[in-house]
Formats: sequence, structure tokens, C-alpha cells
Amino acid sequence: MDPTKGPAPAVHEAELQAGAEPLPCGRPVGRAWEQARRPAGAAVDPHTSTCTWCRQAVEGLTALDRAARALRTEEPPDGRTLVRRVVDIVRAETRLGAMLLLDDPDQDLRIAESAAAKTLRRAVDTVPGARAISCRLMLVQGSRAVHTVALTIAAALDQPLPERAEEVRRAVLHAAHRGLGLRVTAVDLTVNAVLEPPRATVGERSTGGGR
Repeated sequence: MDPTKGPAPAVHEAELQAGAEPLPCGRPVGRAWEQARRPAGAAVDPHTSTCTWCRQAVEGLTALDRAARALRTEEPPDGRTLVRRVVDIVRAETRLGAMLLLDDPDQDLRIAESAAAKTLRRAVDTVPGARAISCRLMLVQGSRAVHTVALTIAAALDQPLPERAEEVRRAVLHAAHRGLGLRVTAVDLTVNAVLEPPRATVGERSTGGGR
């Protein structure tokens, strides 16, 4: 190791530890590191340009990289301390995302957007013939605790899509209101993949065969 480079290897170790952490969209944090350190004027990865999670990660890591470089020029920190601080920040940012205010006027209670999105995706998956692909929660402009949900799903075509979409909306709204305590006023759905129709259970096949 070149002693003139100071704690640079510690930052590299931090990237190795945090780089495999998955973002809510499924991409590893390491890809965000690459984008955060791309040369000025370099092309932006197509996925990053359209993914809210990746853009937020790149913005945060860019600021973090600048701060780490400035810190090294002022007072080189202990290598292990720097690793721990960088990894903690990266993991907190990528796992939690925004903190959403719950619909409780008496208490300032919040939930991480990533945790809320995971719960709502599971609600979609309880609907036969539907599977969640992505989920985003957005604060309604001008409000503090009113949200809309944008879902991308895959759906089977064994029944009309409007009917299945309505089932999905009901499941998501129930999970948001009763399960999480979030105030959600709209669930916007996009279907971008087709699933095989759900298989009938033994009881359903027996009933159907007797007709």
C-alpha cells in the first residue's frame, strides 16, 4: 500500500461492504457508486435516469464522496472509523428511503418508504393473478400525510383487467389504511407483464367437473 495515499483503501473497503446492498428497485448499491463517480459530462445509465431509487442513491453518494474527499484532505480519519461511518450512512439511506408521516394527528409517527412499499407489494401478491413489480409512494403536493401509490404489476388475463385492477386497489388501500396507518387517496396501476392464469385448487376442479 502506498502510504502517500492515506486512507483511500478504507473507502474502497467501504464500497466493497456496501456495494452489494440492494436498492428497493433490485439494483446493487455498487452501480450507484459507479454513477456517482462518473466523469463530468459522461452519459447517465438509462435505468438510473428513470429510477427514483437509483437517482436518490447517486445524489446521496455523490455528496458523500465529496465530503469524504474533503475530510481526507483536512484530517485523515482512522481507516476502520471511516469504513464504519460510510457503510452506516449508505445502508441507512438505501434501505430506508424517505420517511412517511402516518395519518395520526396526535403523534408524529413515521415509517420508512421502503418498508411501506414492501408491505404494499405483499398486498398485491395476495390477489390471485397479480404480482407486484415495483411500488412508489408519493406525498400529495401541499399535504403532510396524504399519499398516492404508483404500482407496476404483472397480471393474468383470465378475467378482465379492470376487475383485477380493482381487486389490487382494494388490497393495497386496506394494507395502507388498516395495516400501516397511511392515508392513501389514489392507487395508480400500470400492467407491464402477463402472468399465467392461477391454477385451480383441488376443490375448485372437483366442483367444476361436477357441472
